[in-house]
Amino acid sequence: MKCVICGGKLQNQKVTFVYDHDNEYFLVENVPAEVCAQCGEKTYNPEVTDRLMHLFRKKLRPEKTVEVPVFDFNNQALV
Repeated sequence: MKCVICGGKLQNQKVTFVYDHDNEYFLVENVPAEVCAQCGEKTYNPEVTDRLMHLFRKKLRPEKTVEVPVFDFNNQALV
């Protein structure tokens, strides 16, 4: 298959899926995706998408929790 954005070649990879909703952020590791070798666009099949949405609706206990630094681009001096 080809990328719907740039027409590049898709490769099967495991990626980290990032989801945010109402200032809550969720990361899901090892998600199967087709990733464009040219532009990096990620595509998920319908089964994977359904499983991800089910996970977020259920609000299951995560495998781990990580602390992530947050910056505001408008408040940072450009070096």
